Amino acid sequence: MLDATPDKTETVLEVNNIEVIYNHVILVLKGVSLRVPKGGITALLGGNGAGKTTTLKSISNLLRSERGEVTKGSILYRGERVQHLTPADLVTKGVVQVMEGRHCFEHLTVEENLLTGAYTRKASRGDIDADLNMVYDYFPRLKERRKSQAGYTSGGEQQMVAIGRALMSRPETILLDEPSMGLAPQLVEQIFEIVKSLNEGEGYTFLLAEQNTNVALRFAHYGYILESGRVVMDGPAKELRENPDVKEFYLGMSDEGRKSFRDVRSYRRRKRWLA
Repeated sequence: MLDATPDKTETVLEVNNIEVIYNHVILVLKGVSLRVPKGGITALLGGNGAGKTTTLKSISNLLRSERGEVTKGSILYRGERVQHLTPADLVTKGVVQVMEGRHCFEHLTVEENLLTGAYTRKASRGDIDADLNMVYDYFPRLKERRKSQAGYTSGGEQQMVAIGRALMSRPETILLDEPSMGLAPQLVEQIFEIVKSLNEGEGYTFLLAEQNTNVALRFAHYGYILESGRVVMDGPAKELRENPDVKEFYLGMSDEGRKSFRDVRSYRRRKRWLA
């Protein structure tokens, strides 16, 4: 199994001490740093409002549409600063984001949705058909529903469409935002199993933001826990699963109730990678 820890594997994505401000006033991220190793599954964990989605949008450069801005720090992809690129330019470099909420073109069929993901590529019809078949191999349910309007498919199917469309752009790194949101536990398990298969079978690198800490830590190699716009803990997923504070705060394994990492005696400030 890949030992996809930041110190032991080639780093493809590096976020260095970034701050993000919305509307020139609201400070949302405060010195966030993380590294994403090539070929790994890295999880961004935390409750609602912790800053997970903002971190992903900082990387994919989608903040500007929401009047957000990275005001400090740097974001590097394969050693190149990318925070001033357009989202489309970043896709051509191999980074694509699957948005929270399973965004699909509801009036298009499942297959038409998938094909929109290939529009950024200069590829032959044969290559695109091969990639479409690859998506159908991983998501056989989509092959069954390929002629159905996406708006009439289930939430789980729409999540599959969103991931499949991202795959059609032939990315190297996929930013996956809250893949479990609104899905039944059985479907959540299925989606994460597919992510694991794509990672191991095709070599895709994943950075996923997820509130379901229990599931995410079972499938990820490494995790970062965010709270109030800061990284408060990070480590290999196996170690985080066994950490008593993580168990107490996120996995519901304490009788004392949920509390902040700031109140935990063994809370430690993580080491930051400064720009």
